[in-house]
Amino acid sequence: MSQFFSIHPLNPQIRLVRRSVDILRAGGVVVYPTDSCYALGCLVGDKAAMQRIRAIRGAGPRHNFTLVCRDLSEIAVYARLDNPTFRLLKAHTPGPYTFILRATHEVPRRLQHPKRKTIGIRVPQHPVPHAILTELGEPIMSSTLILSGEDVPLTDPEAMRARLEHAVELVIDGGPCGFEPTTVVDLTGDVPLIMRLGRGDPAPFQTS
Repeated sequence: MSQFFSIHPLNPQIRLVRRSVDILRAGGVVVYPTDSCYALGCLVGDKAAMQRIRAIRGAGPRHNFTLVCRDLSEIAVYARLDNPTFRLLKAHTPGPYTFILRATHEVPRRLQHPKRKTIGIRVPQHPVPHAILTELGEPIMSSTLILSGEDVPLTDPEAMRARLEHAVELVIDGGPCGFEPTTVVDLTGDVPLIMRLGRGDPAPFQTS
């Protein structure tokens, strides 16, 4: 049976934030809000939890996870950043974007694209994950909360609780989130490439 925390979306209660981090550190899978959709998350190095997220999503071994980071300095640990990319990220994080970047050796190989050695990274503009990431001190391995066989994310925390009470350790009700996922921008080439249109405005990354 999963736990259910109502965490204030603007002023997260530190007691509940710390309990959420304890659940992650104990190998738990957590449902949490972001500035786009609700997401599933676990520790970066937790292979068993990652497989459980794949099962919830009905996703195969090639499913791409995202590293959800606290800030730009944390991104720099896990992704290779040249000066132009650093400036671009500084201008557009936090926000509803996922950036495809070259992975460093800190990223487990199973999280990297098998051929390109890239990783998707984002910094959400939402107080709840920011508080959790600050307390945790490392990124969360994350995937949008879309259940197997469905096309849109779950948005109602009570429905998440009912449907996932035996599949995850914690559901965090952090207020309403939307259906629209992040805009995905590939920054590994000479110019930014929009891979998916989502909530984030693509205009800053379009060259023509």
